[in-house]
Amino acid sequence: MTAAAVVTGIGVVAPNGLGADDYWDATTRGRGGLRAITRFDASAYPIRVAGEIPGFAATEHLPSRLIPQTDRMTQLALVAAEQALADSGVDPAAQPEFAVGAVTASSSGGTEFGQNELTKLMVRGGNHVSAYHSFAWFYAANTGQISIRHGLRGPSGVIVADEAGGLDALAQARRNIRRGGAVMVTGGVDASVWPWGLVSQSAHGLTSGADDVDRAYLPFDARAGGYVPGEGGALLVVEPADAARARGARVYGELAGYAATFDPKPGTGREPGLRRAIELALADAALTPGDVDVVFADAAADLELDGREAAAINAVFGPRGVPVTAPKTMTGRLQCGAAPLDVAAALLAIRDGLIPPTTNVSPESRYELDLVVAQARPARVGAALVLARGHRGFNSAMVVRAVA
Repeated sequence: MTAAAVVTGIGVVAPNGLGADDYWDATTRGRGGLRAITRFDASAYPIRVAGEIPGFAATEHLPSRLIPQTDRMTQLALVAAEQALADSGVDPAAQPEFAVGAVTASSSGGTEFGQNELTKLMVRGGNHVSAYHSFAWFYAANTGQISIRHGLRGPSGVIVADEAGGLDALAQARRNIRRGGAVMVTGGVDASVWPWGLVSQSAHGLTSGADDVDRAYLPFDARAGGYVPGEGGALLVVEPADAARARGARVYGELAGYAATFDPKPGTGREPGLRRAIELALADAALTPGDVDVVFADAAADLELDGREAAAINAVFGPRGVPVTAPKTMTGRLQCGAAPLDVAAALLAIRDGLIPPTTNVSPESRYELDLVVAQARPARVGAALVLARGHRGFNSAMVVRAVA
């Protein structure tokens, strides 16, 4: 029998809340975290508004020895992992030696650490470059540092697939649980609100250059002009349902279904792969479209990409056939951290019977979506679908559902 993989711990680091409770309170109230960039002078850059985590001081959360070894991305991830493990009640030290693993996703690695050390190299010479640069910039740094700090020696890894990678990491953790694993720490955290990171993201022409925080990120709106980058994400503790019940753990929900697809080569005229990902994820969860109570959209805020996503949702659920939300309008797109944060929000929506809103958006009628806007919508949420797309054609879909 294949074990059901359930979530027993949630850790959140987001522009509108540090910790799951703060994030959820802000999100259900429609309180956003987008703001003019403050950590450096962004006036000369094409992106001047972002989802920064205000007032985050790593020294308040982590041992001082870790600060010079880690990028901001990893510092945020370590805080989220600490929250998730504490929330779950899992003590890794009390588990068998190889029982607990970690799988995270990363889109850009440690951009701030990398840029700072390359600046030292060019300006002051190689003798001034930190030895920690050899790993602090690396995509796998979050998995490695979480594993070291908590003594995790079980199955581990890192996924790199832009926004879609956040769901892919959760899916890999789910596979490990279904194959007999005990506990997994999984999700994604990124932190690219730094010159190098912003220039990299703006290169593909899909980011917003707006200065007005209330008009900067408007998915499914006729005024859409690109997405706003952000930093943060979520990490979850996942374990077998039977083991969670046996120890009396609180269960937020099950990672019930997942699928990933790729878009066809441009110019072929073939349909994008998102609809197929939705259908496969529903089939994997043994659910029908009518069983899904809300869709958490990828929400690119690009007229063409929004149209493709709306078409995929409508093809499966019918026009205005299911409530759709994009709470990332309050945080920005957090690269690999965005989808795990949406999964956390979906689990909290199941718990509280409340669909968070998509803020500032006036839905464009041609998309034919039942978009939840302005304020949270009370609803029974038994199952939720989370969508994520990565640059150049990655598509991932995950179904989470309540556990009786």
